[in-house]
Amino acid sequence: MLSCLSYLPFSLVVEMGVYLSTPKTEKFSDDGENHRLRFGLSSMQGWRTTMEDAHAAYPDLDSTTSFFGVYDGHGGKVVAKFCAKFLHQQVLKCEAYATGDIGNSVQKAFLRMDEMMCGQRGWRELAVLGDKINKFTGVIEGLIWSPRGADANDRVDGWSFEEGPHSDFSGPTSGCTACVAVVRNNQLVVANAGDSRCVISRKGQAYDLSRDHKPDLESEKERIIKAGGFIHAGRVNGSLNLSRAIGDMEFKQNKFLTVDKQIVTATPEVNFVSIFIKNLPFSFLGKMFSFFGVLSVELTLLMILNGISRILE
Repeated sequence: MLSCLSYLPFSLVVEMGVYLSTPKTEKFSDDGENHRLRFGLSSMQGWRTTMEDAHAAYPDLDSTTSFFGVYDGHGGKVVAKFCAKFLHQQVLKCEAYATGDIGNSVQKAFLRMDEMMCGQRGWRELAVLGDKINKFTGVIEGLIWSPRGADANDRVDGWSFEEGPHSDFSGPTSGCTACVAVVRNNQLVVANAGDSRCVISRKGQAYDLSRDHKPDLESEKERIIKAGGFIHAGRVNGSLNLSRAIGDMEFKQNKFLTVDKQIVTATPEVNFVSIFIKNLPFSFLGKMFSFFGVLSVELTLLMILNGISRILE
């Protein structure tokens, strides 16, 4: 059995205007299965003033492939929701996907998110996801405008160009992490940008399939400084405590550098694992915020495995 869980923000640090005085502990949970696997997921707002995270679970991305993703937002919810809506679609639309190159397809989909969020079309999609649409008139707040779009066939992935007052929109200043797992036959592909995590359990033993992208990692620090950034108090330019993320376009404006060399990059690290579903009791995806500072990965997995065992009894 392969299972997936997103267990969202938790923190013991309280700051005025950022965290609630008491956490919101209501949970949204769901589960599903097909002939290949079973999955479960759960999310909770916790101490945050708003829910900034999203997930995607598509056990039937196609006839042989399953897709699971966790997107932890920061500075707002729109980028996480954008990724939950579009990233898996871009994996499918990538030319490499048709040839069976899942790793390349996922990597390109991560980078495509940044491209799609720019310009008039990107601004409009983010405005809708950010609830800036008047629910009665259908008009984006503060703007009366009818989009004029080019033929969607102008791009292979069908993302059409639109003209409008936000055609020069350079993308959102908020962002999100992304941790994605794609299962096809006996292969598990994990792609991660940020500090969401994927952990696999084999016979009760936890194995990391991703690593947290923090500014103090030597390779990340080197890229940040070479791109003209700096690190202060463990944060990129004294602001962002991640070195990789989707969105956060203010850190990606050096036109002389490729996307993977920017101060902050959406380029994911991709890992491949050969699996046999019947021997894989659990695969875990999640953004814990500082959850792992309270419980170890091993103890967290033990709690979850015990819960799964009770359900299956």
